[in-house]
Amino acid sequence: MNSAPLPPATAPRIGSLDVYRGIVMFLLGLRLLELDEVALQFPDSAVWQFLGHHSSHIPWVGCSLNDLIHPSFAFLTGASLVFSVSARSRKGQSQWHMTLHALWRSVALIFLGIFLRSVDWDMTNWTFDETLTQTGLGYMAVYALAYCGTRTRWTWFGIILTFSWLLYACYPIMPPHANPVDFNTPEGWQHDFTGFFAHWNHNRNVGWSFDRWLLNEFPRESPYLGYLGGYTTLNFIPTIATMILGLMAGTWIKRRDQPARQIMIASVACLAFSFVLHFGGICPIVKRLWTPAWVFFSGGGSLLILAALYQIIDVRQWRRWSFPFLVVGVNSLAFYVMRHTLDIWFPETLQKHFGTRVFDVFGQELRPVTLGFCTFVAFWLVALWMYRRKIYIRL
Repeated sequence: MNSAPLPPATAPRIGSLDVYRGIVMFLLGLRLLELDEVALQFPDSAVWQFLGHHSSHIPWVGCSLNDLIHPSFAFLTGASLVFSVSARSRKGQSQWHMTLHALWRSVALIFLGIFLRSVDWDMTNWTFDETLTQTGLGYMAVYALAYCGTRTRWTWFGIILTFSWLLYACYPIMPPHANPVDFNTPEGWQHDFTGFFAHWNHNRNVGWSFDRWLLNEFPRESPYLGYLGGYTTLNFIPTIATMILGLMAGTWIKRRDQPARQIMIASVACLAFSFVLHFGGICPIVKRLWTPAWVFFSGGGSLLILAALYQIIDVRQWRRWSFPFLVVGVNSLAFYVMRHTLDIWFPETLQKHFGTRVFDVFGQELRPVTLGFCTFVAFWLVALWMYRRKIYIRL
């Protein structure tokens, strides 16, 4: 590896990173309220349609607030890595020791994601599309780039996205499945592309074909036909590019050389280029396949959010409003695991002990919202208890 360009660090913890991470966990927690399902009962309400739209995933092309959870998580992993490497170096840890720790973190993230995807299954659900697993698969590559210069990082950023684009663009366009249900295509699916963009159609692309081979090599309850959401294992490759954007943002903040300005310029450039790729007919903005256009679009959004939070929290020191987000931001992994393991058990337990009428106080159709809100508050209180006692769960 090349010598690290990371400057010595004596600055306090960057609050904007923790708050941004907390906002991401809040968005994840809002899924407990099932706002998208409840919104179906109020088709004439613009407010409910807005809430439902942004608390669910876009079927294929485009983006909602909910779609920014995963890229923000990957982006923040890269940004935080800058400070993690610097802090461990200041403590006198050798590069060999830090590399072993990074390897442990990578493996732990991979298998923790598999564990979370196996909850409620009768056997291990071998899949590699989960947020933590995808981050773990690319973590060592980003760790290596933390020791490289700016030119090397941007070079690999370009190589990764070009390679990812070529994988899909050079794979033959597949005709529609004779029986879409047999290939896990959602009922009534109407989001297929025509023309060149057909290389990125749902469960008819190189990522889907790769998983049809890879995932069926593992023991399964039934043969893998395709993921209903259209996600693929190969998404981890362009996800590395998203983490590189975070790595660059973290480095700019670390150097404290007008970081907000640099991050904002990068944000505008990424957003503009994403539209060029999409509307220029080169590559669609599809989160579920993590296309290069999606890397630029979501990366631009993540950069924009971080620039705003850095200016508000770390420059202007307006921090009081951010405390609820900070509580879960510093323990995001614990909150994430609670959200994915207790999200069904806890509401069922509440109804078992308190009945259902108490949760119908705003009407039966809003019961999921009331139950979800109570569950979310309970998880947040656990995070607050950990925060007060300085208990931090990290890998």
